[in-house]
Amino acid sequence: MNTARLNSAISEFMTNRKMRTDYYKNNWDERISQKEFYQAFTREKLLTMTEEEFLEYISKLWSMIIWGNKQYVVDKLIADNGFDNLKKQLVELLYGNAPVEKRWDSFLKTVKGLGPATISELLTYANPEEYVILNRTTIQCFTYLDIPGMPKYNYQYTGKKYVEVCTVAKKIAAVLREAGIENIDLLTVDYFLWDEVLPLAEKNPSDKKTQVAPAKENLVTTKESKSLHEEIKEKLVAIGELLGFESRAEVRITAGAVVDAVWEAKIGNMGKAIYVFEVQSRGSIDSLILNLKKAQNNAAVQAVVAVADEEQLARIIKESKGVIAEEDLRTWDSEDVLAVYDALVRAHESINKLALVPESF
Repeated sequence: MNTARLNSAISEFMTNRKMRTDYYKNNWDERISQKEFYQAFTREKLLTMTEEEFLEYISKLWSMIIWGNKQYVVDKLIADNGFDNLKKQLVELLYGNAPVEKRWDSFLKTVKGLGPATISELLTYANPEEYVILNRTTIQCFTYLDIPGMPKYNYQYTGKKYVEVCTVAKKIAAVLREAGIENIDLLTVDYFLWDEVLPLAEKNPSDKKTQVAPAKENLVTTKESKSLHEEIKEKLVAIGELLGFESRAEVRITAGAVVDAVWEAKIGNMGKAIYVFEVQSRGSIDSLILNLKKAQNNAAVQAVVAVADEEQLARIIKESKGVIAEEDLRTWDSEDVLAVYDALVRAHESINKLALVPESF
């Protein structure tokens, strides 16, 4: 850990707290309020909560700020997981007896639609002495502080990695205590990272290059490659949703062709426009080219897009000649997909904080 950067940020934190008392009090009070709200959901209350209570439970999470329509998110969570099962899994995550590493991995494997940012936020509210929020901000701040091994792809957000992140957060909490800051827990650490370290991290874009995550060309296992494929596919669906499309994964677009993702837009009474995406992470690209070619048989398909890393995109372009017309094939670097998703999330977080559209709209 870069102690010089950490100590400098702590010094600024202490100075700013004295100069902007109301601002810091309001922000800290918000965290206390969040903690009290979620700690009121005991094991029994979680198991017996109604769908309306679940809507409130999900809506108050910071990780849900990107979604203007929280009801849509809740309806999808219930449809994808089953409400009773979802409640049981939340109880096991927050109050189970197994080590958090195992509870984390089990939840991510079992529950669809709630990722590391959300479940770490829930764990932090439940026990802020032990757990910290793990999201994009945490990764940026830890990278700025020269903490190695930060995850980049979803498959790297394991229970083991979460325990490592919590251990680092506890060390930061200890330094904050030594500096004389009282009532420190890991929710305080999150506040400190967000308010003091994140602005510094954003001013140092070169630090992003030090984020430790194996490049796609170094993915050597089938499991890792499959996980990356699933992540890119999920991000494509999410980007489509954030842009206002009806966005789905694993869609049968025409006879004999199931594609990774589609964006669909209805055009009045005239029909619909469909955009088709196929993701390639490793191996043969023949099936990708064949699927995109078959997708073109659907008259509503306006464009077919191959998504892969730079090296594989070059292969796709070369091997698709004579099968798909060059002007009909779009290509999208998978790293750009991840970057676009992050940018859209930040934009929606900022806009939705304005509360321009009522929740009931």
